[in-house]
Amino acid sequence: MDALAMLRLQTEWGADEALDEAPVDRLRPVAPVRAPAAPRQAPAPLAAGTPVERAIRAAAQAETLEALKTAIAEFEGCPLRDMATNMVFAAGDPDAGLLLVGGAPAAEEDRFGLPFAGREGALLDQMLASVGSRREAMLLAHVIPWRPPGGRVPNPGELQLYRPFLMRLIALSAPSRVVLFGSLAASTVLGAAQRVRLIGWLEIAIEGRTTQVMVLPAIGDLLKTPARRKEGSPVWPLLPRFTGETREVSIVAGPDGR
Repeated sequence: MDALAMLRLQTEWGADEALDEAPVDRLRPVAPVRAPAAPRQAPAPLAAGTPVERAIRAAAQAETLEALKTAIAEFEGCPLRDMATNMVFAAGDPDAGLLLVGGAPAAEEDRFGLPFAGREGALLDQMLASVGSRREAMLLAHVIPWRPPGGRVPNPGELQLYRPFLMRLIALSAPSRVVLFGSLAASTVLGAAQRVRLIGWLEIAIEGRTTQVMVLPAIGDLLKTPARRKEGSPVWPLLPRFTGETREVSIVAGPDGR
């Protein structure tokens, strides 16, 4: 059958329209169709400065305690945040004029996200009740907002990293008096080269304003030493001065002990 006869036959069968200009080989292997490559995204720019410098900037930008809490929650310069259960931010009355600062959060603080919880909190409540006060009448905080894994003592780098947030907390709450429980809180706020004798209030400049500071033993140490919990210990006579007036000023000793 010649080509003309084949064309007539196809026309009779209804194949009277050419779909392609060139014949198509239906038996040829079809190459796989590759999806277009996704556009490459530029890596997120790294925050400038060391972690401590970024902590200083983040703390300084907080104009309220709520903003400071958000800045701490979003700060990524320390792995403690990802290993703790809850952030332990300050709690209580920020306008009371009295701030109590303890060491690192323990297991109970980490569990509930509240400062001075568990056995230490119960002893603090007992101490406050003995002078007719309660925790709601003051602001409570810790030197760092996250519990170190295993309840270990924070290392110097961690304390240095979160110190700007603690000092910003003091600046925003503007307490007239600050009570520091233990050497960890005292060295973090006052400086590692200073130590304070337990004889009363010390007037120092914190964040540009004069503040009275008192150092007491860590509440955890009081729990471990029953004799220090008794009302005859040197700690108890200082408790009424939390809110009472006193002109007694303690002495700060330098590195040479003078």
